[in-house]
Amino acid sequence: MQLSIVIPLLNEEGSLRELHQWIVTVMEQNNYSYELIFIDDGSTDNSWKVINTLQLENPHVKGIKFLKNFGKSQGLNAGFKKAQGDVIVTMDADLQDSPEEIPDMYKMISEDGYDLVSGWKKKRYDSKIRKNIPSKLFNWAARKTSGIELNDFNCGLKAYKNQVIKSVDVTGEMHRYIPILAKNVGFKNIGEKAVQHQARKYGETKFGIDRFTNGFLDLITLWFLSKFGKRPMHFFGLMGTFMFVFGFFVTAYIGINKLITVFYHHQKASLITDNPLFYIALITMILGTQLFIAGFIGEMILKNRKTNNLYYIEKEI
Repeated sequence: MQLSIVIPLLNEEGSLRELHQWIVTVMEQNNYSYELIFIDDGSTDNSWKVINTLQLENPHVKGIKFLKNFGKSQGLNAGFKKAQGDVIVTMDADLQDSPEEIPDMYKMISEDGYDLVSGWKKKRYDSKIRKNIPSKLFNWAARKTSGIELNDFNCGLKAYKNQVIKSVDVTGEMHRYIPILAKNVGFKNIGEKAVQHQARKYGETKFGIDRFTNGFLDLITLWFLSKFGKRPMHFFGLMGTFMFVFGFFVTAYIGINKLITVFYHHQKASLITDNPLFYIALITMILGTQLFIAGFIGEMILKNRKTNNLYYIEKEI
């Protein structure tokens, strides 16, 4: 099978038939062998009913339905596990991604040797305040943090080698950072293609300020994991050791200073506990010890980690 097209969706019944026909037209024009996988992420409308109907009409259509809304990352992860094509293409179900971009992206993977090709919505039809400006800030931060020179990390239209999607585990809200996840496991030939962006035709955007905020928090998490995910002791242990040593030397300084005052200057010295520095040093030593233990526990967890599925499938066709 040449292509697997994975489409996560939430309440997109209005666009599914049109999107399906558009994809089928492109597939037939290029004579591709393909499968079309719809992942219904807990829709409350008739999306799953439409998917069932499409599956009866077209044997290339497959579907997964979640019990409830788990998020785009879990949807993609489920689709990736089911996908069998040599090249996997992901796209949104709202008709804003054009299936006509698929042949060129497929060639970039199969002929030009890219591991991953990310779409770039160079000209957007979204609200500048709600999506365009936050997206530019987000992409700038992602480039600086990851070292991957992509203009649009958040574009849903992407193409991957099968080995790439089988090597990454997309959980939480990490779907934006699949290129970074791929780079972290060794796939470095990452390309980008300017793609056509359509104005939304049906339904409402799922974008909100919470997704923008969560995106930056996830980016910080991913940066930390990429730097110290395999060696937590290098971060926590270093910080803990530094804080403990600092606190120890401050405490030693206070003690030595009191001894000099009493035995050398023959003066009555105040109690060590009367010095505010003593409490700062004590707290620093305690925090340093806790950080060191956190790093040690992190190393133990890392060695005994087991991957858990974070989604539950209700139906599959």
